Amino acid sequence: MSSETITVGQPAPRFHAAAYGKAAASISLDDLRGKVVVLYFYPKDDTPGCTTEGQEFTALYPEFQAAGAEILGVSRDTLASHEKFSCKFNFPFPLLADTDEALCNAFDVLQKKNNYGKVSIGVERSTFVIDREGKIAYIGRKVKAAGHAAAILQIVKQLP
Repeated sequence: MSSETITVGQPAPRFHAAAYGKAAASISLDDLRGKVVVLYFYPKDDTPGCTTEGQEFTALYPEFQAAGAEILGVSRDTLASHEKFSCKFNFPFPLLADTDEALCNAFDVLQKKNNYGKVSIGVERSTFVIDREGKIAYIGRKVKAAGHAAAILQIVKQLP
């Protein structure tokens, strides 16, 4: 877990990650310069909340594209898992495989979780909106999956 906190207005941590979707083998933040980037972190492929979130981003994807935004989903799952998940629900945006937790650490989304007395480190559902210049425009932590994509779309539409 990172001790550095990400704040609105600062440059987004640069990244390069393996990706499934849109024929991209990998994606870096530099590849998306000039676009708004919606980087959403989710705990696990093909689980109820993560599926709801992905489906809602999918339903609104044309509107995100019209606003000049690209959506990237991120979890610690493998590319094979992402392929299965993405194909099952026809996600039109890439899923990044953060198996080494580099992105999770860079964006400080790994948190201690206590599940019936068992403590583990897991991904806190979080979304970062990165503006066209590569700066953090919005940070959402501990977000609820349902309705989240629509709220993020409104934020994206307000960006220059």
